[in-house]
Amino acid sequence: MKKLLIKNTKLVNEGSIDERDVYIEDDTIVEVAESISPKTHDVEVFDAEAQHLLPGMIDDQVHFRQPGMTHKEDIWHGSRAAIAGGITSFMEMPNTKPHATTQEKLQEKYDTAKKDSFANYSFMFGGTNDNLDEIKNIDPKHVPALKLFLGSSTGNMLVDDEKALTEIFENSPVIICTHCEDESTIQQNLAEQKEKFGDEIPINKHPVIRSEKACYLSSSKAVALAKKTGARLHVFHISTAKELKLFGHKKKLKNKKITAEVCIHHLWFNDEDYEKKGTQIKWNPAVKTSKDQKALLEGLKKGKIDVFATDHAPHTWEEKDAVYTKAPSGGPLVQHALPAFLEFYHQGKLSLEKIVEKACHNPAKLFQVEKRGFVKEGYKADLVLVDLNAPWTVKKDNILYKCKWSPFEGTTFKSRITHTFLNGKLVYKNFKVLDVQNAQALKFDR
Repeated sequence: MKKLLIKNTKLVNEGSIDERDVYIEDDTIVEVAESISPKTHDVEVFDAEAQHLLPGMIDDQVHFRQPGMTHKEDIWHGSRAAIAGGITSFMEMPNTKPHATTQEKLQEKYDTAKKDSFANYSFMFGGTNDNLDEIKNIDPKHVPALKLFLGSSTGNMLVDDEKALTEIFENSPVIICTHCEDESTIQQNLAEQKEKFGDEIPINKHPVIRSEKACYLSSSKAVALAKKTGARLHVFHISTAKELKLFGHKKKLKNKKITAEVCIHHLWFNDEDYEKKGTQIKWNPAVKTSKDQKALLEGLKKGKIDVFATDHAPHTWEEKDAVYTKAPSGGPLVQHALPAFLEFYHQGKLSLEKIVEKACHNPAKLFQVEKRGFVKEGYKADLVLVDLNAPWTVKKDNILYKCKWSPFEGTTFKSRITHTFLNGKLVYKNFKVLDVQNAQALKFDR
């Protein structure tokens, strides 16, 4: 049995910051107390040197591109970048090639992660217009959620049949997670811009094409359908101030039937950044105005938005460095999202307690992740040490993504993730991922 005692931490957990020691046996937290002494000679003692200790972040939306697009990213590279970024657990999306829209294809992804992943893993099931029978057979203890694309997607994953959509909402045995953009609005806007510019559409027209209207039409429809059917709905990557009116903040998270997520890029960037960053910050939904950006942060603080995530979705630089109509949407984010999120603490916009609530506690509660997301006795020892006074700059030589670029390249962060512990073992230390694969499949307490 491996025994580890982490001493001298400033523990950020459940709404407070306290000086605590944490004692771990194998993969489980056994004791959390103000002061703990080793009880036997075989306890390894780790001095945290008064750094802040956080629960490992649970990222509810990543695209690790495996299978079918591994020239962009794969589970091996993506999960290593994740633990370097303080993300100890991920939920990966089904729009790979082939899509994870059958139980067989979903299991293949779990089998790959079992041998390749450096972070705890789970995979969402994909809904289509014609796989209702497969959806009904989802195992709620094994699968975090059902992902529906209500805007454009690859292959046949756009769910645009009204009857099929209603039946899915009525029958899904797990939370329904949606990408909400109205396809007809997008296509109309795109046609107008193509008529003006051809393929050379200016990148700052992206939020004009993938507009506030497109987002609100789709998200309001999903919310209305959830209310009608009683389905449990979670709306991914909210990007507009207008959409916030669809979500409440008076109920506790455990009592909410409809919840929302915001991603780091919609908090960090706005439409003024297109001039400098170009297609690097082309995402779906689009990065929008500074007014939207500020409203999203306020919605996160007030509880209209429940969780923080990345929507990590890499493409190669060659793919991104193209004209608007050719450049794909998405970018690499897992390594830098938490350091970027911590900048809001330094700016006085969010407390450390609120950051942990949205990045760790609430994803665990929302998806009913078993024994993770908190630093508590009996829980898995997924832990992250952060030095809040250790500036570092994102450079090519410290980027771990397979695609080897980042929209944050050149950015200096004030906080540095110094150590990541996964299921009780040290897996990352000071810019180096250790050769320790200790990941587990996530379980769901349903």
